[in-house]
Amino acid sequence: MALHRDSYVVLNDGHKMPVLGFGTFVPGKLPKSLAEEGTKVAIDVGYRHIDSAFFYGNEVEVGRAIRAKIADGTVKREDVFYTGKLWCTFHTPERVRVCLDKSLKDLQLDYLDLFIIHIPVEFKPGDDPLPVDENGKCIFHNTDLRDTWKALEKCKDAGLVRSIGVSNFNHKQLELILNMPGLKYKPVCNQVECHIYLNQSKLLEFCKSKDIVLVAYGVLGSTRDKKWIDQSTPFLLENAVLNAIAKKHNCTPAHVAMRYLLQRGVVVLAKSFNPARIKENFKVFNFQLDDEDMKTIDEINRDLRYLDITAWSDHPKYPFHEEY
Repeated sequence: MALHRDSYVVLNDGHKMPVLGFGTFVPGKLPKSLAEEGTKVAIDVGYRHIDSAFFYGNEVEVGRAIRAKIADGTVKREDVFYTGKLWCTFHTPERVRVCLDKSLKDLQLDYLDLFIIHIPVEFKPGDDPLPVDENGKCIFHNTDLRDTWKALEKCKDAGLVRSIGVSNFNHKQLELILNMPGLKYKPVCNQVECHIYLNQSKLLEFCKSKDIVLVAYGVLGSTRDKKWIDQSTPFLLENAVLNAIAKKHNCTPAHVAMRYLLQRGVVVLAKSFNPARIKENFKVFNFQLDDEDMKTIDEINRDLRYLDITAWSDHPKYPFHEEY
């Protein structure tokens, strides 16, 4: 598979998504300014796909970075593919546009290239992004996902977003959207956790069969954010097989982890706030894994998730009860 720094996939609505994206989530109590500085470095290096979200609380900073790189002539707006996300307290149809408008205002952009449902689980609408009752239990809500999707279609028709998609959906939830009466636009993508320990082979096959792009987050493992990450999980980049293949190709374990997904047709989101690593990760286009490498990495899969949201598993739309 020929891959280079300008490679992209054509989405089912005709728009183009760069195959390598820069993730901007800043964990814990680290300063949001890391997202701003990291985004600037990423654009300077050559990243043209920037991924953020309302829930990350850093769209002001990320937008400032994008606009700074437009202002200094590094890129034009049409060169940058920006992904935003609809948070779980905005699934009711009348609130979808509220979330989008807030993101556009914070970013100071006229449109998003992609707007996706962050996760099918829904919380009580309101100002609190993670509402809980007096006992500390999550307060869930349950809007029909098809109604939420119709509201996203209206955002696309209004020209405020170029493409619409989903994140953290299982195949049954994707089928619910695909089979809904009056469907105007298919989801262009499903952004999910995907890496050597969770290679998502069945979900990837399903998505390909429906002309939906699989976008991978968590490709390098994850920071040990206690709020979201299972602390018992292994450090992905310390995997012995990954390191052996990296040595064979004179590259880093991160390169191998990313390249493995890219060669399977997965769009990869890489995250780092270390300028040297941001630059280093972009060298993923400088080599190619052979068939033996790919087969060896396939066998590492454990169906293991770093993201731990089991506290939400009682919700009727919790996506991870299904195999894929």
